Amino acid sequence: MKYEHIQQEAYEANMQLPKLGLVLFTFGNVSAADRSLGVFAIKPSGVPYENLSPDKMVVVDFDANVVEGTLRPSSDTKTHAVLYKYWETLGGIAHTHSTYATSWAQAQRDIPIFGTTHADHNTVDIPCAPPMHDDMIKGNYEHETGFQIMNCFNERKLDYKEVEMILVGNHAPFTWGKNADKAVYNSAVLEQIAHMAFITESINADAQRLKETLIKKHFERKHGPDSYYGQ
Repeated sequence: MKYEHIQQEAYEANMQLPKLGLVLFTFGNVSAADRSLGVFAIKPSGVPYENLSPDKMVVVDFDANVVEGTLRPSSDTKTHAVLYKYWETLGGIAHTHSTYATSWAQAQRDIPIFGTTHADHNTVDIPCAPPMHDDMIKGNYEHETGFQIMNCFNERKLDYKEVEMILVGNHAPFTWGKNADKAVYNSAVLEQIAHMAFITESINADAQRLKETLIKKHFERKHGPDSYYGQ
């Protein structure tokens, strides 16, 4: 089948969300793209994870038109479509309402870079996009959410290829990567960072941001030209 590979990828990635404790009930979705075909596969809307299968993944183009599938795609499909259309290296996107990351989003706060776990994955605070304007909410809401995310990156001069996660103010996190599995990995990392940052501020409300030298060391030992982490 033409789309079986991305349906399988999307299915396996979606099934990781409950296993990792990132979703409750049907709160969340993952998509997997084939850029050569200009389509992505995404979880169907409101279907419990235990009832999912690869063939139930809905295939959609980058304008959010259903290409294959009989079920209605995730309500967040238009957000995924916008990001795939304009950020041309994405291979997977994940959206959860995980407890700690979502709590920071509801507080409309960036997650400060307090420690080396954060610096292993990002050199900046995790950005929180400002809440959406009323006219955008009343319009094509899910479509506009994609632009809400991109506008935040443009305003802060962030590179989506380096910072693969964001909090959407008053909403919840989105993450992405080279494939669906990496997007889910980033969702799990984000939740852990959010949890630890919350505990850090609970212990010391005046906790200081990590020193730039440590940020640079920890990020570059995993991602720099002379990286030495792993085999």
